Amino acid sequence: MPSSGNISLHPASFILLGIPGLEKSQFWIAFPFCAMYILALMGNITILHVVRIDHTLHEPMYIFLAMLALTDLVLSTSTLPKMLGIFWFGSCEIDYYACLTQVFFIHAFSSVESGVLMAMALDRYVAICFPLRHSTILSPSVVAKLGVAVMARGVFWVSPFCFMVTWKPFCPNRIIPQSYCEHMAVLKLVCADTRANRMYGLFVAFSVVGFDIIIISVSYIMILQTVLRLPSGDARNKAFGTCASHICVILAFYIPALFTFLTHRFGQQVPRVVHIMLANLYLLVPPMLNPFIYGVKTKQIRERVAHAFCQKVT
Repeated sequence: MPSSGNISLHPASFILLGIPGLEKSQFWIAFPFCAMYILALMGNITILHVVRIDHTLHEPMYIFLAMLALTDLVLSTSTLPKMLGIFWFGSCEIDYYACLTQVFFIHAFSSVESGVLMAMALDRYVAICFPLRHSTILSPSVVAKLGVAVMARGVFWVSPFCFMVTWKPFCPNRIIPQSYCEHMAVLKLVCADTRANRMYGLFVAFSVVGFDIIIISVSYIMILQTVLRLPSGDARNKAFGTCASHICVILAFYIPALFTFLTHRFGQQVPRVVHIMLANLYLLVPPMLNPFIYGVKTKQIRERVAHAFCQKVT
């Protein structure tokens, strides 16, 4: 490993502290985290299985739901196993390249999840505002292109994070006071000018999240206007119920994500333990809640799961 004085091209590994300030409680905190991870695995795998085997669910809404489930599986699995190793076994060391891999998966698939939520909002907009043209506007080819675009944006927008960091020399300090490797946390260990990295990070955050939030907001404003004009009270209630579940998922993802992002850059006064706990929950709570929110609110999914369960019991 090339080095010069106290500055090295990169360390062989980093040390993840877990949740600084709660070291004595981490062992017990790991149990609810593990339970949330198991629920996320079970719920999202169930969604993927049901959508895969039932051809009547091969429609835009359910395809996007399957994409959301796959994204949630990747997000939670990229962090939780290592996190549990830290909490239960004191396995705090993480290889340099494993750390950068974790940075890539966390940020790339957070971008993908944001894009999928945006695509789902567009689907609801078309379904409610143009119900007779829904299948022609969101044809299978359009859905496929949208899915590829969302995935490509996440991969190609985030990849430079990892490449730009590898070009920087690191200080002797290799301690990351978090439970997983995150771009800004790794960047703080660099002994060089990181303004370009920080500016690119801000560009990605605002171009991805900013664009998606604008599309989602406009979609739901248009949906609300259309729903309020519906003559039937039952139709209005049904539309509101469907949109309410989507909005819950959107808020559960964006609020902690934005809090974590802003705290890293501007929230020096926020207690570290609060920041780290919310950063952990941001990658755990949405993957756990999403399949249950959609499973309860979506009749077709609920019926298929109940049918499959009854078949196994009998």
